[in-house]
Parts: sequence; C-alpha cells; structure tokens
Amino acid sequence: MKKFLNKTELSYHITSLKAKGLSVGFVPTMGALHNGHLSLVNKGLSQTDIIVVSIFVNPTQFDNQEDLVKYPRTLDADVELLKTVSDTTIIVYAPTVEDIYGDNIESQSFTFDGLEHEMEGAFRDGHFDGVGTIVKRLLEIVKPNYVYFGEKDFQQLQIIRKLVELNDIPVKIVGCSIHRAEDGLAMSSRNARLTPEHRTRAPFIYKTLKTAKTKFGTKSAQKVTEWVEVQFKKQPLLELEYFIIADTTTLKPVKRKSTKKTYRAFIAVYAGDIRLIDNIALK
Repeated sequence: MKKFLNKTELSYHITSLKAKGLSVGFVPTMGALHNGHLSLVNKGLSQTDIIVVSIFVNPTQFDNQEDLVKYPRTLDADVELLKTVSDTTIIVYAPTVEDIYGDNIESQSFTFDGLEHEMEGAFRDGHFDGVGTIVKRLLEIVKPNYVYFGEKDFQQLQIIRKLVELNDIPVKIVGCSIHRAEDGLAMSSRNARLTPEHRTRAPFIYKTLKTAKTKFGTKSAQKVTEWVEVQFKKQPLLELEYFIIADTTTLKPVKRKSTKKTYRAFIAVYAGDIRLIDNIALK
C-alpha cells in the first residue's frame, strides 16, 4: 500500500494516475478507522479506480483542546485495517500539521449560507470554519473525481456540498448511509472511548430516533421534541445536548410540517464526557 506524508509527492503521483485514465475517489478521515470508514472506502472503490484515504487529526476544527489531545491516533493500525479491503487500490495520505498548514495553523473564515449556524455550529464555536478549511485544502491537494462522506455528519455533508458549490470545485460529493453497530449505535471513532456501562446505554440514542420518526408521522415537531427530552431525563448516564427536527436543505428547525419539504431529526448526547451525534431521515 502506498503511503504519502508529503502533499507534493502525493499530488505528483495522483497526476500520473489520472494521466493513465484512472479515476480517483477520496475519503477524508481523522484516523482511528472503523467499519464505518471502510464502508465509505468500499463505496468509493465501486465507483472509482483508486481511493485516497487521508488520515489527519485537524486541529482547527476542535473547539475543545482536551478533545484534540485525547483524540486517538492509530496510523499503523489504520493502514492494516485498510489493507483488509485492498493493498493495491488504496493510497494513504498521512500529513503532518506543517504539511497542511505551514506555520499558520488557523482557520479560514467561511459563510455557508447560514448552514454553519445551526445545530453543531451553535454548540461548537468555529467548528465549521475548521472543517471548511481542511476539506478545501485536501480537495486542492488530492483533486479527486469523487469524495465520500458519511451521513452521520449530515450537517457537515451539506456544508461540504455548499463549500464545493461556492468555490466551484470540480468534484462530485457522495453521501453514504450511516454505518451502525448491530445494536444500532452509529459507528464513530469516539465509541472506543466509551466506558462499558456507557457503551451499553448508548444504543438508546438510535432507539429514540426511530420512535421519534414514527411519532413525527402524526405529531408536530414540538411535540416530538418534548417527548424526546422526557425520555432522556429518565436516562441518568446520557445527557441530551440537543434534539432538533430540521429542513434537510436549510437545516433550520421546522415550525410547521410541509409535504413539499424533507426533514431529518438531529441529536447530540453526552455519554459521560464523550459526545455522540446521530440523525435519522423523517417522512
């Protein structure tokens, strides 16, 4: 498996691949890979000849510096996991902070037509400036034909689509279904940091989302939200940060349902000091 630490060498190699008529897909990650990441890689390999997987813990998208320090860094294990998919059609790009940012480790300021102010943006100051900065730079380096993101971070997915649109970046964004454990918990690198007791309780998040989806068929968004809040008050190991039913296009909370719009329920929950997010499409 080819592994690059330097953006110049990676760009040169990708240019040579494209010169041979090969298509390139891209899966940006922060490492600590799991089966959810592999599902993105497999999706990419079904549509392209080569997949580039970046493994980079981006410092500018962490509003909590303690979370940045604790974020798992498991490059060797990540590479071995990727080899179980393919040893020849996957390229790993594992840059240093300096290779990405040089001496200026700062976010660019972005406006995403208001998408950045909803949900995660309201609770994580500067988060989407960091996301926009790193994704834009990675897309400029890799220059893929396709890039793959999981729908677990649906708000991020919509913001990346807006980033590509506003900056006229020639790439197709592919959203991929949420990959879940057998008990329903959305796959996340943070899951490995859950205590055994919190891990046992965490599937309650998805269970609640599924019931909320059913209730939304007959009840208002406000009534469903109130019901969810009551359910989490009964869960001493899980602390609800927010539950919001929003328009999938604008990400603004729904006030009155319309058959002409599509909606999603978004949730953020603390299991101890581990923050978990999830969402579900609504009818």
